[in-house]
Amino acid sequence: METVITAVGPDNRGLADPIVHAVTGQGANICEIQMYDHDEERVFAMYTRADLPDDEYPRLVEEMGAIANQTRLSIRVWSPELRRERPRLAICTTYRPEPALALLRAIRDGRIRAEAAALIGNRSNCRSLAEQFDVDWHLIGDARGEADNDQMISICDESNVDYIVLARYMRILPPSSCWKYAGGRIINLHHGLLPSFPGMRPYHAAYASRMLTYGATCHFIVPELDAGNQIINQETFTVPPGMPLEDVIRMGEQDNEPHCLVEGVRRVVEREVRLHFHRVVRTGG
Repeated sequence: METVITAVGPDNRGLADPIVHAVTGQGANICEIQMYDHDEERVFAMYTRADLPDDEYPRLVEEMGAIANQTRLSIRVWSPELRRERPRLAICTTYRPEPALALLRAIRDGRIRAEAAALIGNRSNCRSLAEQFDVDWHLIGDARGEADNDQMISICDESNVDYIVLARYMRILPPSSCWKYAGGRIINLHHGLLPSFPGMRPYHAAYASRMLTYGATCHFIVPELDAGNQIINQETFTVPPGMPLEDVIRMGEQDNEPHCLVEGVRRVVEREVRLHFHRVVRTGG
């Protein structure tokens, strides 16, 4: 049984040992292990992926809870096999409704075999989508749109979320949030082609470069912003010379971006791809 353990918390000595010993002590084979020490913030982060005997999973969860109490680490144990037939998604939004709407429609129509467990926004723009599709709505932003990242993670924990989908969610997740749901559990839609056009204004950057082909990128999140090595899916469209920038953006936002996200999420939910040592690989490859 493929099992993922993440641990994040105040840095100290001897934090990794009890986790490793607990995993190997139950006959698990550790397939991947990564540790990070953010010196400036004094934050320790650890990601472990292991092949665990199925009947040992409940005991591992119990042991990790005890280790969390002892070390003050925030520890999560998860397996993509728990809800393989219908994983639970948290969909995060800011302004644009089109990507989230396309995703909710694909779930409703059975094109994505998943469940929308929560719709989370740092702005209220997409609240009506939650009402339309009968999904729990959570506002985590203040009057300026500043997001409460701890509240986001708490909602995902309480909702038993398998994957977090950033559907044009225009906030940068802090490293601690990324590590808590590490291992290919956070999916992001970037409104530009990576790695050529990262950042917040990729349409403008591509237009300034006189591009005639634009696109969007669906990728797994790792702490480096739009790092580009974790691409799940890319969709492009071509425009004629001289098309105004606002028309280019409209084409991208209304059609290309939603299609790119839906196909990317489908690939992850169907387990066609996975994240392996920060690289996207075919399942079984």
